[in-house]
Amino acid sequence: MNTPQNTCASNPIFKDLFSHDSRSYSKHRPGYPESLFSYLASISHPQQAWDCATGSGQSAIRLAKYFQSVIATDASESQIKSAQKRDNIRYYAATADKSAIQSKSIDLITVAQALHWFDIPAFTTEIARILKTRGILAVWSYNLLTVRPDIDMHINHLYGSILNQYWPAERKIVENGYKSVNFPFVELSVPRFHMSAEWTLEQLISYLSTWSAVNAYITRNNQNPVDLIYHELRQSWGNIKTKRAVAWPLTVRVWQKS
Repeated sequence: MNTPQNTCASNPIFKDLFSHDSRSYSKHRPGYPESLFSYLASISHPQQAWDCATGSGQSAIRLAKYFQSVIATDASESQIKSAQKRDNIRYYAATADKSAIQSKSIDLITVAQALHWFDIPAFTTEIARILKTRGILAVWSYNLLTVRPDIDMHINHLYGSILNQYWPAERKIVENGYKSVNFPFVELSVPRFHMSAEWTLEQLISYLSTWSAVNAYITRNNQNPVDLIYHELRQSWGNIKTKRAVAWPLTVRVWQKS
């Protein structure tokens, strides 16, 4: 496993929108499907992976099942401190374009729900430097969740109306399914993947409260915007202890370095 040459994560343009409550972010975010990681392992050499912008390590710990070693970096020191530990994962703070990883040493690079925050040209240069020939780059994102139409209506109102001006500009890249992003490698056809969960109303509310726009709203207005839809949401949900199926479409794009 590589030893980082420089673990300084200072970056004047880094938007650290999630460090305010890293533990909550880790606990209440949905999990990615196991089928995604088994697929990525099947098209990669299982030696060393880099999970870039690892956050709380959600993807890193899944990759650790398939790869001999995993490097997991994040620009947020707080996220790194709250990450889940494994013997074959090395966590440290670093930005996406300054990983301090040895050149031509990585078989798989993954970026989960974070590419839209990157300096894409600088990240591309870093990928080209550290990825092995035939190495794989996989990026993915998920957009708005669905439960059922009457519940979705309230969530959509929160997302698109109440919080409209509070979403960072980068959110548009996610809404577009990363279609505007390309890398100078060979893009591969990818199976369809989705995320799912069985949640109570309390779990849904906790998830909504991790949205960056929710926290931006609270900072500016000293009020939680989720409260503005809670009454209607609870009426539609019914018994608050009832678990309901929640789903997110997952956009996955994969490239191979020639």
